[in-house]
Amino acid sequence: MSSIYKVLLIPFGFIYYLITSIRNGLFYFGFKKSHSFSSPVICIGNLNVGGTGKTPHTEYFIRLLKKNYRIATLSRGYGRVTKGFIIASEKDNANTIGDEPFQLFQKFKNLIVAVDEKRVRGIKNLLKLEHRPDIIILDDAFQHRQVKAGLNILLSEYNQAYTHDYILPIGRLREPRRGAKRADILIITKCPKTLTAIEMKSFTIDLKLTEYQKVFYSYVDYGDLIPLNEAAKSLSINYKSLKDINVCLVSAIANPKPLEEFILKYNSQPDIINFPDHYYFREKDYELFNTKFTNLTKQKVLLLTEKDATKLNFEKLEKIPVFAVPIEIKFHSLANTNIDEEIINYVKSY
Repeated sequence: MSSIYKVLLIPFGFIYYLITSIRNGLFYFGFKKSHSFSSPVICIGNLNVGGTGKTPHTEYFIRLLKKNYRIATLSRGYGRVTKGFIIASEKDNANTIGDEPFQLFQKFKNLIVAVDEKRVRGIKNLLKLEHRPDIIILDDAFQHRQVKAGLNILLSEYNQAYTHDYILPIGRLREPRRGAKRADILIITKCPKTLTAIEMKSFTIDLKLTEYQKVFYSYVDYGDLIPLNEAAKSLSINYKSLKDINVCLVSAIANPKPLEEFILKYNSQPDIINFPDHYYFREKDYELFNTKFTNLTKQKVLLLTEKDATKLNFEKLEKIPVFAVPIEIKFHSLANTNIDEEIINYVKSY
């Protein structure tokens, strides 16, 4: 964004700043009510718009806790065509509950996946269940001040930290930077795989944490390719073998750059097709995918994220081998503290 354009947006940014500040003030001074609950509620969110990795981090915490606890996730279900409170079942799909909740539903067998645009109502309904969850994880609810979560986790990207960002529409902040003070834990996401203690210390100083806040640094790793249709299951493909294959990389995520950089390590000329975040594929898109593959004689594969795979109609891609690139979250080691202990200790405090 040019400097002149930013200057023109300053009045709008100031108005947005006032609106969000007044709203937060109403909750802070008790004019608007925040609801707390007797069960552990973990809120995962961010200050910036766009992808900081909320769903992969939600998956990390599900894996951490699922052996010993009954877990429910609750989100609004962005992009769904339905309204109100829904608990995911076999009849649901990405259209009825949203792509990210449906991804969680497909991956975790005993997970309760719920959606509700009104989080307080959603939590109350979950706690009324006959087999109620031990823990509720709220995905993307940091700005939902009606809920007073027991543990607030704020995510911010390493290369696009909120500390150097500005309020919408000048920058990407949903609310002023001081909103970060509500977080109990900050996770700096999408860090380099190699990050020194000195680099982490320098970054931490810039965050200006309060004495009760803790910070952790995570990075993205990628799991083995997952075959998604019969055409893919008939092949023996790994990342190294992509070198001699025609690769089409499709993504509809907020920030596809890390994924693209990863695939470029193994294939120097992938055909990259990007769509907006939460995009639902249309007939013309399937025609595009099939056209790209029709005249190729060399072996070919279509790669995409697990989230995007939830919205794919595989019947329209029968002859194209489709693989998912699974995202895994890992944490850099820090002296005297680790995030697993922080989460488990919080849950045990109830």
